[in-house]
Amino acid sequence: MSAKIIKAEVFVTSPSRNFVTLRLTTDDGVIGIGDATLNGRELAVATYLQEHVAQLMVGRDSRNIEDTWQFLYRAAYWRRGPVTMAAIAAVDMALWDIKGKMAGMPVYDLLGGKVRAGVPVYRHADGSNVDEIVESIEKYRAIGVRHIRCQLGGYGGGGYGDAPSWAARGANPGVYLDSRKYMRDTLKLFEELRARLGFGLELVHDVHERIHPTEAVQFAREMEPYKLFFLEDCVPHEQLEWLSRIKQLSVTPLSQGELFNNPAEFKRLVANRSIDFMRAHLSQLGGITPARRVQMFCEEFGVRICWHGPGDMSPIAHAANIHIDLAAQNLGLQEWSGIEPPNFVIQKLSGARGALLEVFPGLPEYGNDGFVYASDRPGLGVDIDEEKAGKYPCDAGVTTWTQTRRSDGSLITP
Repeated sequence: MSAKIIKAEVFVTSPSRNFVTLRLTTDDGVIGIGDATLNGRELAVATYLQEHVAQLMVGRDSRNIEDTWQFLYRAAYWRRGPVTMAAIAAVDMALWDIKGKMAGMPVYDLLGGKVRAGVPVYRHADGSNVDEIVESIEKYRAIGVRHIRCQLGGYGGGGYGDAPSWAARGANPGVYLDSRKYMRDTLKLFEELRARLGFGLELVHDVHERIHPTEAVQFAREMEPYKLFFLEDCVPHEQLEWLSRIKQLSVTPLSQGELFNNPAEFKRLVANRSIDFMRAHLSQLGGITPARRVQMFCEEFGVRICWHGPGDMSPIAHAANIHIDLAAQNLGLQEWSGIEPPNFVIQKLSGARGALLEVFPGLPEYGNDGFVYASDRPGLGVDIDEEKAGKYPCDAGVTTWTQTRRSDGSLITP
């Protein structure tokens, strides 16, 4: 079978939010697709793929996945960065998709086969008060979800808008955060959740890097009575050294990693056992090839994986997560922002979510039992409908949810 790439195409579509997809075609007609979505920088990645990577791919042997990854990563003097790594990830996923189709096997079989029947997942329960969050949790529990992330009013509370009355005069719009109040409110939330729900349900909380590291030390210790499955991103990416100190002072499990865009960034954290869960984002890490190396490295140090799985990953990347999970001995959990069956009471299969499945058919399926199951179709099992993708043009607006500010108007990382 021939395997030379003859065409590289880029699609930007917005059936529910913006997604960037790379499609590679071999001279024997085998097609592979990969996700290159970078939230808020979608068009930058699309341009990088169209103007640079596409020309490099035409004529290459699609079978040589490792060589192609190393070529794209190392052959340029200026390496890494979110745009570059998202583009490399798209190529890598597409090549694994092609490889699976050529072999007539799903990707998880190429990775050594399944070590589990299904992938345990967690979902998100958000609300403006405890009653709303409990209502959401109960609906999830009714369809078998056993792990739930709980947030009171999003990340730190409050939506995007004008500066509140307690902010400095003339401060710019943003998501304003009083970190001390956020910590007090969150502790009260989990106290109430455990009082109402008991300890038979696994709970997760995401700080999203919005408090100071010294506050994170205190917060991790104060959350101990509520037995979290893990506390996510409690320190900014620029302050990862604090994680080892937090581990020395608290038994609350820690997860980190969704902002990594260098496959080597994780090594010290893992080797020092400063984290319990690796939360890397496959489209930022560079695809399946480096993610598999990260997963196996983590296994040697007793660190489990829980790949980032937000709504701004396309179904292609969600499928890549699931395929690695099925073959990984050290899977801890998987964040899941997929689409449940039509009878699901929280997110019915309609509107933007229905459009997403139209554009990207073949998403792994949630089984109404707490687990997600990949299909046995060759490759990643997901496709892109070019005609339907064209119905949903990209919305290149300004990203606002990351503009979190202190009372004086200054920005918080991120």
